[in-house]
Amino acid sequence: MNLEERKNMVRVCRLYYYESWTQEKIAAQLGVSRPVISKMLQRARDEGIVEIVIHDDDHEVSKLEKELEQLFGLTQVLVVPTKDLNKELISSAVGKAAAQFVLKLIRNGDRVGVSWGNTLYHMVREFPLEKKENVKVIPLVGGTGNARNEMHSNQIAYELSKKLGVSCETLYAPAVVETEELKEQIIQLPNISSVLQEGEHIDVALVGIGNPYSMSTMERSGYLNEQVLAELKSLEVVADINSRFITRSGEVSSHPINRKVIGLPLEQLKQTKTVVGMAFGLHKIDCIIAALKGGYINMLITDEATAKQIVNIQQGTPRMSGRRGKKKGS
Repeated sequence: MNLEERKNMVRVCRLYYYESWTQEKIAAQLGVSRPVISKMLQRARDEGIVEIVIHDDDHEVSKLEKELEQLFGLTQVLVVPTKDLNKELISSAVGKAAAQFVLKLIRNGDRVGVSWGNTLYHMVREFPLEKKENVKVIPLVGGTGNARNEMHSNQIAYELSKKLGVSCETLYAPAVVETEELKEQIIQLPNISSVLQEGEHIDVALVGIGNPYSMSTMERSGYLNEQVLAELKSLEVVADINSRFITRSGEVSSHPINRKVIGLPLEQLKQTKTVVGMAFGLHKIDCIIAALKGGYINMLITDEATAKQIVNIQQGTPRMSGRRGKKKGS
């Protein structure tokens, strides 16, 4: 190709790609046929004069989903695209995506168990009104507390049942009580034991994955104080599921607080066919990894930045640091 040919080719490419001229218009301008212009455009690509780059966020997200599924043997992962979104928009985006994911998951006749937390709250808030048949929603952990009642399991179960047009149970007990003896007394009460027994036979579980040290729903609800938090940290606790605390390696912690929880035990949760873990925000990275290591969930919903960091850590790439770690989520 001589210099003149190259200049003509670049001119055609500029008109076609930059100015959005049609091939017919370019052909008329240059006094040639349309097939000539088509061949010039093809040759420009072949010669590397033109490079076509497709910025496909869906491809990147799909890749992350597949990587997480393979790394942890998960049935399904939903990674929500959240680039350039602020905290409030991320919460809304994750909530909407989680709602659509869960809606497709629930079938007529299912028993759906719910725990509590920020992500479940946003999921239920964004949930569409869509009638299901013969579905029951069951709280998996005690649902009374001193604050943020909208995030408690009873309220989440009630709100979800309204959206689905179905019935729900109520677990009239706190998530954590003062003593093991009191817990044993409470779970023997007929209205409590019947709900806990129903929780053992659910088809789908929707659970939050909490960070006890950062934006903790349990702390804000009055279940954790500084002394307990210090004790949990000394035992390498990094997360809670169903108000039960797990260590970095994914094991249920030996801390006494786990024996005072009124709700479905984690070993029982593992017996559920479908367990969807929901958590987003960079402060949830260690929490999600611990939950995955422990095998408590087989489906995961999270945001893009968090998913990317989890994959990087598992593949031996150092995590990024910075102010983005203050993102909201539960």
